[in-house]
Amino acid sequence: MLTKLKQRFQSWIAWEARLAHNLGFTPNHVSAVGMLFAVFSGLAYWNGYSHQIFMMLAPTFLLISGFCDALDGAIARIYAETTTFGGFLDSLLDRYADGFVLCGIVLGGLCHPFWGLTALMGSLLVSYVRARAESKGVEMESVGLTERPERLLILVIASFLNIVWLEALNLGVIALAVLANLTVLQRVIHFHKASKRKEEFI
Repeated sequence: MLTKLKQRFQSWIAWEARLAHNLGFTPNHVSAVGMLFAVFSGLAYWNGYSHQIFMMLAPTFLLISGFCDALDGAIARIYAETTTFGGFLDSLLDRYADGFVLCGIVLGGLCHPFWGLTALMGSLLVSYVRARAESKGVEMESVGLTERPERLLILVIASFLNIVWLEALNLGVIALAVLANLTVLQRVIHFHKASKRKEEFI
């Protein structure tokens, strides 16, 4: 849903992209920095109950990670540095980032483990289904309720609310678990319909 907004946002951050490029950053470098901040976010969530500052740092680091996810695409587009390996690496690091953040939330006791693991499973399968479908020639971008930007936004909003309402993050993870797995189902249905249409033309 937010993929089109992300594409617009990438056009808005041209100045930041040029600055990063002038400083010597490539899209792969920015992807790695985004991954690093996701690790910091996961560690902050893990320690969330020990001090309130960690519950403020965790979503802040997650926002920075999400910003990097948009910035690497902007650099690649502006400077024609898009490569097959770069796209592969970006997708791989995004999966690791999702894993670190959700594992940090679960290990920190900030959500029910069942819902945390279900959210993790759904988040990974959303990307897996897209990769498998597009390998068969079926486009999946913008299909489904919660692509990665939406999932990050749910966690960020729930995390900041959790500072004043301790159940907010748990409810956010439950929402993420339901919506991510619903998105998987939507993509499976979309692929089924698209593949049947392709077979009818053969």
